[in-house]
Parts: sequence; C-alpha cells; structure tokens
Amino acid sequence: MRPADQLTAFVCKSLNAGHDRQAISGAMLQAGWSAKEVAAALDGWADAGNGMPPVPRPGSVIRARSVVSYGLLFISLAMVAWHIVWLGFGIIEAIIPDLSDFGATPHAMRWSIAMLIVFVPLFLLLDRRRDVHLGKEHVRRALPERRWFASVSLLVASLVLIGDLVASVYALLTGDLTIRFAAKAFLVAGVGALVMIYYRGDMNV
Repeated sequence: MRPADQLTAFVCKSLNAGHDRQAISGAMLQAGWSAKEVAAALDGWADAGNGMPPVPRPGSVIRARSVVSYGLLFISLAMVAWHIVWLGFGIIEAIIPDLSDFGATPHAMRWSIAMLIVFVPLFLLLDRRRDVHLGKEHVRRALPERRWFASVSLLVASLVLIGDLVASVYALLTGDLTIRFAAKAFLVAGVGALVMIYYRGDMNV
C-alpha cells in the first residue's frame, strides 16, 4: 500500500472511531507528515452526520480530453515564448547593429509576427476556457493535469533561465558580453521569469 493510501486509511479509521479532526491532524503531524499532506488526507473525507460513517470525497482523475487541452496549451505557450524572444532578438539587432552579424532577416521577423498573431489568441482562449470550465479556484488547482502542466512549464522556464545565466557568464569570461548580447540575455530572462511567475501559484496546492 502506498504511503498516501495508508494515510487515507488511517484518517478513515480514526474518523470512524469518533476522533475529532484536530486530534487526528496532531497525531499525523507528530508522526512526521507535512501539513499539506495532512490537510489533503482530511479533506478527502466529509462528515455525513446522523451517525453515518465519513464519506469519501471524489478525487481528481486525469481525463484524456484535459490532457489534449493542456498539451495544446503547453505548445501554444512554447510558441508564444519562443517567438516573442525571436522577434525581440530581431528588434534588438535592428536597434544595436553589429557589422559582423546580419541578425534576423525581415522574413524571419514576419514569420514570428505571424506565429504570435495565431498563438497568442489561441493561448489566451485555451487558458480562459480552462478557467471557466473548471470553475472554482481550489477545484481548478487540485486537478493533476494542471499541476503537471505547471510543473513542466516551471521546469522548462528554470532550465531556460539557467542556460541564459551560463551563456551570460561565458560571454563575460570570453569578453563577448556586449550591450547587444546583454539585451538579448535580459529578454530571455524576462520571458522565462514571466512564465515562472504566471504558473508558480498552481504549485501551491
């Protein structure tokens, strides 16, 4: 039996025995369970009253439709972030020219603009539909699909920020840290930070 299942079984048995929730919570905390795990285990059972045993609340399940929706949402987020950075690179290269580097071509910039015109509304629509469809904040954040999406997004954003920092340090050590390079590094860091800020709240469940 998994530790989570053992904890759930303990809560059910304790509630059936007539112990109050505060005492059960204290016992679990004293045994080493975290406050989040204790709260989740207790929230999984509802008091029925009238002498009835505690009733298990419906748990979250991963639905195929939600997986497709979140997959498309993740792709849209990746496309938006990538082409914001790419378009920003083109603008930076136009403002801060470098004779040894031709930079982004007008064709590439037009391609990024086209991608953003398509994927920004798509991302906003999917994000809005998800919020409206799922309803209440605490229910929405309890869904495993949402936590997985937030986890993957935060992981990718963290790796981008780490890679950006490594590239900046390397450029500094080699003497290639120009104003143009610094502006690009700052743009990448800004996009990565925005993604982390936007989805960090979904992990606090």
